Amino acid sequence: MAQILVTEKIGVEGLDALKQAFEVDVRLDLTPEALKEILPQYEALVVRSQTKVTADVLAYGPKLRVVGRAGTGVDNIDMDAATRAGILVVNAPASNSIAVAELAIGLVLSMARQIPQAHSSMQAGRWERGKFMGWEARGKTLGLLGFGRIGSEVARRARAMEMRVLAYDPFISQERAQQLGVHAVTLETLLRESDAISIHTPLIESTRNLLNADRLAQVKRGAYIVNCARGGIIDEPALHEALEQGHIAGAALDVWAKEPPTDNPLVTHPRVIALPHLGASTEEAQALTAADVAEGVIDALKNRTPRYAVNAPFVAPETWQIVAPYVALGRILARVATQLVQSPATAYEIVYSGELTETTTDPIRLATLAGLLEGASEQRVTPVNAGLLARDRGLSLSERKQPDAERYAALLELRVTTSDGTLHTFGGTAVQDEPHIVQVDGYWLDVVPSQSMLVTFHQDRPGLIGHVGMILGAADINISSMHVGRLSPRGQAMMVLTVDEPVPSELLSKVESEAGITRAFSVQL
Repeated sequence: MAQILVTEKIGVEGLDALKQAFEVDVRLDLTPEALKEILPQYEALVVRSQTKVTADVLAYGPKLRVVGRAGTGVDNIDMDAATRAGILVVNAPASNSIAVAELAIGLVLSMARQIPQAHSSMQAGRWERGKFMGWEARGKTLGLLGFGRIGSEVARRARAMEMRVLAYDPFISQERAQQLGVHAVTLETLLRESDAISIHTPLIESTRNLLNADRLAQVKRGAYIVNCARGGIIDEPALHEALEQGHIAGAALDVWAKEPPTDNPLVTHPRVIALPHLGASTEEAQALTAADVAEGVIDALKNRTPRYAVNAPFVAPETWQIVAPYVALGRILARVATQLVQSPATAYEIVYSGELTETTTDPIRLATLAGLLEGASEQRVTPVNAGLLARDRGLSLSERKQPDAERYAALLELRVTTSDGTLHTFGGTAVQDEPHIVQVDGYWLDVVPSQSMLVTFHQDRPGLIGHVGMILGAADINISSMHVGRLSPRGQAMMVLTVDEPVPSELLSKVESEAGITRAFSVQL
């Protein structure tokens, strides 16, 4: 049973789900060195935002198949290193949308009415009604930097308060913006016209210090800034200077470039509301976050496609039911091809026929690439890193769809062209969701593949198959099934024996020396 390591507190809903499916160890407050020491035994790692999953840490996880981030952002995970190592990363991007959106709106209103400052004044024994004059949100302009799930939820709430809402996002849909009554504008327009700016963009290279000194100077004088997204998007020293000069009227910061912030003058600035990263800290968000990340980790460990995979394509459950056996089949055909084709390959092509032409094929392509690379790479190969490794090696895999699937409802073929111009074809289909190999180089047969198989190409003559069985029996190798295809009676034939253990090389040589057998292969999946 797979083992899962949880290094930070997650909701009981998610923890219980993980424990029902797999073995779970909860180890909190691990140092990087302690994490690296114990990580080799685990297949899954679940973190929140404090655990730094660096390339160095990932290198200590040879069994690691999935990293689950209980939350939205994955900037504490080295995504490039995870992808290159073939490790799937899943998160819970939809779980905290409402919590963060409500906090952002709350912070806008808190700055508008100076609620924290008035509260502090009252606690200090003062009654200063005239000091805390505020402003109404109605009729003001709110600018949203980022218009994804959270930005959209903020827009809904701002529009309910009769605010004019602007949004800047490089990938914004005009239709989506119009549906929510939002104006899609340039960054310059947003900075110039907004009375309050709320940040809802991820921290990536292009957004790091997005609000630097130059852009803060473009902000409308007297505007307010809210950041409930990620620290590092605002240049904090530049923001402090803008506050000191009075150009920015106030700021509300839930996230920081360094967490927790130390010796940061913004924390104690009188016109800053400072929070300790509370965006997702609601009971409802934590329960949903834990449940979503647990679902993703479980799906990954059970070879299903997680709904929120960060570095792999998502396939809807109803589609996955159709393509799943062909994902497995793609890898099988590739593994068989790499062991049966002896000449150097110059081209690979996947042909999707019949019902496969009507569904998504990306997972099948990636699984096939992984199968082709498994025996040729020193590092672990999975569908997550197969595309990247293929590009590194210059391996290309073309794809084609055709309506005719011969005698089958759907047929998947891998065609390999070798340096001598020979075309090798390996085909298969799914029967009751189980992969079947049905074609190898013109030989038609029906094999339910097993982990170990013996494949022979031979002359079709009486007694030969029995002799092979006797050779295996004498070596105590059990045959679980036998399948034969032939081009013509007493002509060229092919046999596949599924066996319970691998056929060793010395026994393979003995089989190949049998009269009438031209080639024999021990195939391992």
